[in-house]
Amino acid sequence: MAATTLTAPVADPAPERGRLVKRHRIATRIWHWVSALAVFVLLMSGLMIFNAHPALYWGKYGANADTPWLMINSDANGGFVRLAGYRIPTDGVLGRWADGDGNMHTNAFPGWATIPSYYSLSGGRRWHFAFAWVLSLSLIAFLLTSLFNRHIKRDLAPTLEELKPAHIGQDIADHARLRFPKGEAALRYNILQKLSYVGVIFVLLPVMILTGLAMSPAMNAAWPWLTEIFAGRASARSIHFIAAALLALFILVHLIMVVLAGPFNEIRSMITGRFRIVPQPGDKA
Repeated sequence: MAATTLTAPVADPAPERGRLVKRHRIATRIWHWVSALAVFVLLMSGLMIFNAHPALYWGKYGANADTPWLMINSDANGGFVRLAGYRIPTDGVLGRWADGDGNMHTNAFPGWATIPSYYSLSGGRRWHFAFAWVLSLSLIAFLLTSLFNRHIKRDLAPTLEELKPAHIGQDIADHARLRFPKGEAALRYNILQKLSYVGVIFVLLPVMILTGLAMSPAMNAAWPWLTEIFAGRASARSIHFIAAALLALFILVHLIMVVLAGPFNEIRSMITGRFRIVPQPGDKA
């Protein structure tokens, strides 16, 4: 009887896991986490400070007798936000809310959103001023380092081709369809990232810092021109609040994009600097 040769089935190659490559310099990673901590403390302590007078005005002055463009308050019908004369019911969320023990409060923002979690204007100011220094000094250090290592010019500055409406429109469409860059393209900032990062670093953060200084009585005496740039302390406070709200919106969108793009890979790259890419057709070897 002839011998029978048995051939073991050959297993399919393991799916390509890609390779780890350097994505973020240590200066970028350090500033990312320091500024993230500072911004979260500033936002939450800022809400505590806002609770002391939950209304915003335009001009040089703002007090109870003046008409605010935005106010968070409560009355017999519950909590509400009044924006440009329109009342928006927010009972249970803003203006009037219950704490974990069921006790009702009438502060504008609830305790879980503020630092400290209980009402303390002096406590909020201490936290706010301390981390304002952290944010300001870390921003200066990051900008100086980024000029030295060419991070701004190489990674953040948009090219003329990227600024073309067709290119921006295509990037918006790709994001709307959750089509994120793959392979080598994932190592570079796309135009929406560049515009948002440049807007935060060179517009929102400086505006927040300058309007914060413009609200300081000491700075009013030393640099009265700074307050005049923003048309008064009340206007500076409004611009400060708007910039903070836009920064909070940026953070929300940023976190959503991180989750959608792959949180493990994205967070690892901001901790270790290493990012895993799977080669795509057309990538250079």
